[in-house]
Amino acid sequence: MRQEVIDKLELLEGYIAVLKDLQQYSFEEIEQNYVLRGAVERYLQISLECMLDIGEIIISMEKIKRPQSYKEIFRTLGENGILPETFARKIEPAVGFRNILVHMYAKVEVDKLYEKLQNGIEDMEDFIEYVARFLAERED
Repeated sequence: MRQEVIDKLELLEGYIAVLKDLQQYSFEEIEQNYVLRGAVERYLQISLECMLDIGEIIISMEKIKRPQSYKEIFRTLGENGILPETFARKIEPAVGFRNILVHMYAKVEVDKLYEKLQNGIEDMEDFIEYVARFLAERED
């Protein structure tokens, strides 16, 4: 299971690299170019899903009570000391954005998409750092 988390972290790092590359585009370029917009949507979606997968694997690994919903995954990680609780609360709303990307893709607002692209990547990097730290401490 530990290796599965490591593999997913590496995938997430790759997705973040793509998103960072997409940050160079202006709001107007993303708004007007549907291929570019689709790439941003897709890479944000799979990044968030990867984070949720990592959370579920860790919860299973640690034999923690399984959350009832995706929204509870980050909260559960925070409550169990895997993520700092303030950080877990900060990223919890990302699940709602993931749901919009997955289920209401026709209604994704470009301004919210652009804001997540420009300002949400750092949270993903912090997530990787916290999970890597958790894995390192658990190995000792």
